[in-house]
Amino acid sequence: MEVALREVHDSDLPVFRRQMNDPVALRMAAFTPEDLADPAGFEAHWARLRGSCDVDVRTVLADGDVVGSAAVYGEPGEREVTYWIDRAYWGRGIATAALRTLLEQVPERPLYARAAADNVASGRVLRKCGFEETARVRGYAHARGAEIEEVVLVLKG
Repeated sequence: MEVALREVHDSDLPVFRRQMNDPVALRMAAFTPEDLADPAGFEAHWARLRGSCDVDVRTVLADGDVVGSAAVYGEPGEREVTYWIDRAYWGRGIATAALRTLLEQVPERPLYARAAADNVASGRVLRKCGFEETARVRGYAHARGAEIEEVVLVLKG
């Protein structure tokens, strides 16, 4: 399967909305914006991402199909990576390939990442891409409506 990244097109947003409202995927991701189910909130979230000079967001394609998104965001020296892959494509190496491509395109380091501690698959993706765990903290996960344990990872230069 060929995995590629490209700029986000308006036509990607309905696909992202469907993906980001999958209850299983939401629970797994845990730390999500609280207003993704609301169409206006979803549109505002993506307008902020696409309009910010501190966010580098891309669409993830697998064999030409839109299967998710990947981004780097935040202040210099504290920038984080994030990604979202459609659940129908989990377990195929797409997240790892997309993150590796993003890391090639965004050479700044260090980069940080966070994942729910029980999201073993995301932790595996991050470690395959060179991230190392630096801390475990507790944070409020909107998608779960509770405070949970979160793993903080870093990719050094």
